[in-house]
Amino acid sequence: MDIKEPHGGWDKLWVEGRTLWDLGEATPIVVHLCETGSLPNGRALIPGCGTGYDVVVIASPDRYVVGLDFSKTSVERSKKMFSSLPNSKHFSFLEEDFFTWEPSEKFDLILDYNFFCAFEPKVRPLWAKRMQELMNPGGELITLMFPLDDRVGGPPYQVSVSAYEELLIPLGFEVISIVDNELAADSRKGIEKVGRWKKKKKRSE
Repeated sequence: MDIKEPHGGWDKLWVEGRTLWDLGEATPIVVHLCETGSLPNGRALIPGCGTGYDVVVIASPDRYVVGLDFSKTSVERSKKMFSSLPNSKHFSFLEEDFFTWEPSEKFDLILDYNFFCAFEPKVRPLWAKRMQELMNPGGELITLMFPLDDRVGGPPYQVSVSAYEELLIPLGFEVISIVDNELAADSRKGIEKVGRWKKKKKRSE
């Protein structure tokens, strides 16, 4: 199985404009968390960032954000749209493979939305391992869990709270909270939750 290029390739979908997952704006719950000061500062990563609205909205002098995407078309579009913004020095967009990319520094915050659900269940242990590898001790992973339904096939593939728990808890993540996303898009209300996870520090850290 090719985990990078399902169904003809993500880049092809961007080229053809078949990006139904793109809200056309920053994700409301992400905006809310940012505006209420609920996000950790430091280095942040958004894998599968798409257009990058969330990257831009959470970037600040106290939070440098890397938007990662496998699609060359998506990354080029993001750079063109946002490179002239006043806060552009606080974020960057990279065309990289999440599973093989090796950043020079780890992250204090990782935001996953429309990313976990893009992978078949058999790939998800690799997703969890990479989250562990890329996160600083004490860092936070935010997962917008969608779609919490009984669909067959994908992407997006069905997810469940237990699927995240079974992958992340053995790797040293602990649950901070899992709540319904009251700010979910209308088509996603009732089948989306917000999970917040902290990577435990080792006793020597």
